[in-house]
Amino acid sequence: MLRKDEQRQRDLFESERNFRLLVEGVADYALYMLDPTGTITSWNIGGQRIKGYAPEEILGEHFSRFYTEADRANGKPQRALQIAREQGRYEEDGWRVRKDGTFFWASVVIDPIYEDGKLVGFAKITRDMTERREAQLKLEQMQKQLAEAQKLDALGQLTGGVAHDFNNLLMIISGSLHILRRGAGHDAKSQRALTAIETATKRGAALTSQLLTFARRQSVNPQSIDVAERISAVREVLETGVGGNVTLEFDLPSAVLPVTVDTSEFETALVNLVVNARDAMPGGGTITVSARPQAGDGTGGNPYVAISVKDTGSGIAPDVLDKIFDPFFTTKPIGKGTGLGLSQVHGFAHQAGGTVKVRSELGNGTEVTILLPREANAPQADAIDTSERGGSGTVLLVEDNPDVASVSISLLEQLGYSVRRVADAEAALRAIEHDGIDLVFSDIVMPGKMDGLALAHRLRQIRPGLPILLATGYSDAAINVRGDFPILRKPYEIHELSQAIARLPR
Repeated sequence: MLRKDEQRQRDLFESERNFRLLVEGVADYALYMLDPTGTITSWNIGGQRIKGYAPEEILGEHFSRFYTEADRANGKPQRALQIAREQGRYEEDGWRVRKDGTFFWASVVIDPIYEDGKLVGFAKITRDMTERREAQLKLEQMQKQLAEAQKLDALGQLTGGVAHDFNNLLMIISGSLHILRRGAGHDAKSQRALTAIETATKRGAALTSQLLTFARRQSVNPQSIDVAERISAVREVLETGVGGNVTLEFDLPSAVLPVTVDTSEFETALVNLVVNARDAMPGGGTITVSARPQAGDGTGGNPYVAISVKDTGSGIAPDVLDKIFDPFFTTKPIGKGTGLGLSQVHGFAHQAGGTVKVRSELGNGTEVTILLPREANAPQADAIDTSERGGSGTVLLVEDNPDVASVSISLLEQLGYSVRRVADAEAALRAIEHDGIDLVFSDIVMPGKMDGLALAHRLRQIRPGLPILLATGYSDAAINVRGDFPILRKPYEIHELSQAIARLPR
């Protein structure tokens, strides 16, 4: 009997020794004991690795030293022990402090230890979860960005469809307005009404263009321009737009600064920046528009042209600054802004191969700078022409919308052309088999198996020398034209149609 008791004691001692070695040797977890007051009574290698304390440094110390100063002040360590006693366990994830003062994200479990019904201490397990937490946060951020990208893509697709229909409506209004002007006479009241309609039409066209630009679905017509010359060309428009209590200053070099951009989008971006600067100074101030060469984009790349609009307004709050280019985001009162101005600027700059930078400080104004790749050669001088050139010959008009077709026919006939109209590409190919067609003017978006761009490529094969002009209010296909065919944007005016036809290769 004595031998059996001795054997049991040896087995128990060996079991306790093995368990102690196991606990002390676990490196991934801090496993240690506390007495009932929270004083540390044991320590393992995992605690030393995670928290940085050797056993002789931490034994006899209170476990609250692992908590942040704010948590200690709020009594969090004592509450943890109280919850463990009352509920049988305490679990939490939160920040803890290492010996060197650095923080780590810990997963903590505290279990009460009882002997003969009496609390003799607590078993505490801590695991460093910092890397896992950072990975989880990165994953959540990526998921958020993906969801945002999917939302913007869906919004962009919706925008494109709406813009196509809306630009067709504007085309009908704009074309009909031109016809009405020719027959309205000199009655002042009628002329004012027509001017109001014209202004609203242009505003609608500009708004649609902004929507398409932010959605990256705007077909662009890039051409080489001199930045300083184009800014000077719209100077009067900018000065009219800022109002009387704002001073508009220009700092433009005499040297040529050539870039290749869509002229209309460049001017729209400039107007948007100046209008935003004006709205940031309701009590008045100064706006400075400047252009200058820049050696690179800050990364040692190719030379750029920097176009800056700087105001002396109230500045932008830091928590708002990273949202200003988001579509539909605005700090202006309801009815005072669409939230598309800066998103148009952002879309334009990136479509042109550049970028946008913002510097702002509360109380000290804002400076927005568009960086555009600088071209090596100076642009050819090209005076703005609003004349209506007469023409002759027969135009094959390919347009499925009868109301748009009616307006286009009227404009073409005013320019001196005879017009034959078909509704789709298949009908156009049948019509082209007969002689007498001198030019094809086709919409890009059409019903059927072949759109206007596919029709143009087919006509290039069967009638290589036939002049082709495409028109669009919006099209994904138009983005990929890349200069293969000239494109006229809807809504267009008669002088724009005339000039587009005049520039066609014959």
